[in-house]
Amino acid sequence: MNLSEDRLKWAYRAMVTARIYEETIAEIYMEGKTPKFDIAAGTIPGEMHLAAGQEPCAVGVCAYLRDSDAVTAPHRPHHVAIAKGVDLRKMTAEIFGKKTGLSHGKGGHMHLFDRDVNFTCSGIVAQGCGPAVGAALSAKMQGRDDIAVSYVGEGAVNQGGFHESVNLAALWDLGVIFVVEDNDWAISVHRKDAAAGPRIADRAAGYGIPGVYIEDNDTVALLKAAEEAVDRARRGDGPTIIQVETYRYMGHFQGDAEGYRPDGEKEALKERDPIPRFKQYLVDEGVLANGDAEKLEAEAQETVDDAIAFARESEFPEPEDALTHVFV
Repeated sequence: MNLSEDRLKWAYRAMVTARIYEETIAEIYMEGKTPKFDIAAGTIPGEMHLAAGQEPCAVGVCAYLRDSDAVTAPHRPHHVAIAKGVDLRKMTAEIFGKKTGLSHGKGGHMHLFDRDVNFTCSGIVAQGCGPAVGAALSAKMQGRDDIAVSYVGEGAVNQGGFHESVNLAALWDLGVIFVVEDNDWAISVHRKDAAAGPRIADRAAGYGIPGVYIEDNDTVALLKAAEEAVDRARRGDGPTIIQVETYRYMGHFQGDAEGYRPDGEKEALKERDPIPRFKQYLVDEGVLANGDAEKLEAEAQETVDDAIAFARESEFPEPEDALTHVFV
């Protein structure tokens, strides 16, 4: 694994930042929504999809990316945005609907866009696959070795947009990595009830490209696999599908009663929490010495606190602002 100690520490800090951020947003989201849940009320109105537990998927691949590499994420995007380097202040303000947000408060949490680090996401299933292929094609035509990464959930792999995008990327040897965040549940439908075949990664053989399966939300295994996939993409040798067996500790959306989950499932998954496991690996490898983890965790907390304070203090757009930036 060709990562410096500083980069490994970055990965741990990014994972902790994402976890603290998601848990904080979960609390704030419920402001004004109790005792009777009203999705339109509160500090953050509308739907909210959180990814606590899926942090390895984000840092495992983004550890090797540049700002000039493109990343598209699905409707559960915050952990990937954090790992890609999206401005957390502006992202939080966007989620709060404030004018200082990435899109002046008009996009919300499922439509984040940061051109400075080439990150975008969408609430439409598999929508990011095509733009990722387009970004990789653009880089190839311009003679650049920049690549693209498209994050999708396991439910998205049965959409035509996924198949068409992987097919074209394979046909034209484009530098795209398709990361399938397999958290078992597409809303309330289990993968085994929706996807034929034992593993999504096995589908890669049908396109003549590598398919990699990462078990048990393993950050280290994903870092190793992603290094090879990124190198392959930059060399111009084509795309890779990486399926990550990951978990989400919260509902499909905040307010989801999760009646579809078997009793004890989440509790069992939390016993295999990827963050303390990765922390122990870094300690065993001598990357984290005495006090290093605590320092990184404190920095992560300060970063989140600062972003939340910025968003709370920012102003809402004026009604007439609805007519500005419409085509920008």
